[in-house]
Amino acid sequence: MLTQTLIKLFKRDLNKLITEVNLYKDESNLWLTSKEVSNSAGNLCLHIIGNLSTFIGAEFGNTGYIRQRDLEFSLKDVPRTDMVAQVKEVITIVENTLSSLTEDDLQKEYSRRVFEDTMTTEYFLVHLSMHLAYHLGQINYHRRLLDF
Repeated sequence: MLTQTLIKLFKRDLNKLITEVNLYKDESNLWLTSKEVSNSAGNLCLHIIGNLSTFIGAEFGNTGYIRQRDLEFSLKDVPRTDMVAQVKEVITIVENTLSSLTEDDLQKEYSRRVFEDTMTTEYFLVHLSMHLAYHLGQINYHRRLLDF
């Protein structure tokens, strides 16, 4: 079933996120921006945590998580250890939540916003995986460009 594939992909990429965050030579470099790079790796990491905690955790897993999206981009200098711990929590949430979904759940209609085109839950979960991969690539590039 697709959920097992998604669990593997989310776990792979979230573990790679932990690796990327830990590869920064200087923890303060996680928060660097430049004229060409407006989002720091730290903020992108917080955004990934918030995104998956919201859509997989709260919406599909009923975790009760309440998103504060503006803080994902405005908080600075969150300790690396705190971010890594939060990513590890997200891995557990993703695995537990996706394991509980049935094939019928995946085919249900899902709409993020009123008047927006609808999609299946399956489609949205694939989208979330791609969203994670996109930002993971940005973090990797950020590290190689600005971590000196």
